[in-house]
Amino acid sequence: MPETPGARFTGAPTVTQHDVLSSSPAPHHRGAARQAGARRVLVLSASMGAGHDTVARELVRRARAQGHEADAVDLMRLLPYGTGSGLRAFYRTSVRHAPWVYDGLYRAFLRPGDHTRPSGVPLARLAADGLERLVARTGADVVVPVFHLAAQLTGHLRTLGRLRVPSAVFVLDFAVHRQWLHPGNDACFCLTGQAAAEARRAVPGTHVEVTGPVVAPEFFTPAPGADHWRKRFDRYAPGRPPVLLSAGAWGAAAGLGETARLLAGVGYLPVVLCGRNQALRSRTARVPGALALDWVTDMPGLLHAVRALLDNAAGQTAVQALAAGLPVVGHRPLPGHGAEGVRRMAELGLSEAAADGPALLDVLHRLLTEGPGERERRAARGRAVFRADVMERAVALADRSAVPPSGQE
Repeated sequence: MPETPGARFTGAPTVTQHDVLSSSPAPHHRGAARQAGARRVLVLSASMGAGHDTVARELVRRARAQGHEADAVDLMRLLPYGTGSGLRAFYRTSVRHAPWVYDGLYRAFLRPGDHTRPSGVPLARLAADGLERLVARTGADVVVPVFHLAAQLTGHLRTLGRLRVPSAVFVLDFAVHRQWLHPGNDACFCLTGQAAAEARRAVPGTHVEVTGPVVAPEFFTPAPGADHWRKRFDRYAPGRPPVLLSAGAWGAAAGLGETARLLAGVGYLPVVLCGRNQALRSRTARVPGALALDWVTDMPGLLHAVRALLDNAAGQTAVQALAAGLPVVGHRPLPGHGAEGVRRMAELGLSEAAADGPALLDVLHRLLTEGPGERERRAARGRAVFRADVMERAVALADRSAVPPSGQE
């Protein structure tokens, strides 16, 4: 899903319909006619790559399919003075060109296990007025943050009583860093039992539940577009098993060309997702035997057409692969939460880990030659992580009392 461009502000933001990523056909207001039992949901996302927005849009789709009204808003657009655009540019530059910078920040302020104090509150507070206005305008009954700074913001506002509807945080990461966890939020939905246990220790008064990831239903069933991709692969490199290499929406990956050369050299077809990084695509296209892709809109079809995914971030592409029953191999992970997430996935048996080139070739050979029974068991383990519907659980909060939590920050 394309990245959503951030708006530039010159002062305190004024939230308009343009700031809402996905909205219902008619403007919302309290008192408007709606079906019995229907709720209004506001999903708080962030255009930091594409994963958060992908999840936000799927949650909105689910809410509407269940008879509710739903919007998704980009937190980066609520931050004033161009702060959102600056933050996005800094992060994109860091992960692409100076990953050691982000790794240092992650180790200092975010890494799992250090939950003594929320660290993102000052930055998140800059969007407080904009979010309050948006909640009032949409008449939201529940707010669902799917980005860690958004969780800091809703927790802060709930603690102060300025957000008078429940906030249910959906934690997208396998490794739960401390910015996801603010004691003011009403609920925390996690991908795994391991993540939920960490959240319970960090915010003991918060309802914590294991739901598993959120992906669109198209990933779980054979995709019509898979035949198109298979024919394309056969034309490009007949007889070579296609292996997908993911660099995320921003095309951030270490040693991608080296990995592609390694795979092509032993008879695989490396299919490289370059995201929106045209420089990366140009470099990868010069690797003999590699197929370099830019932005892909048919991810269900692609994932059902390749034989394995090489993943470096344990993000949305990885969980989409689990839904599709595709083997996931963690290799050359991004520093910070990428490396933590890749390690956690492997520990849980949801993926394989390959520390270097020879290990990668060994893992791929084993996965691509496994028998039907083992393949089905591995796919079942991956799909078992999808436990509950996050949107159903979040909407259930709207039926409870929305009295703000007591206490001060």
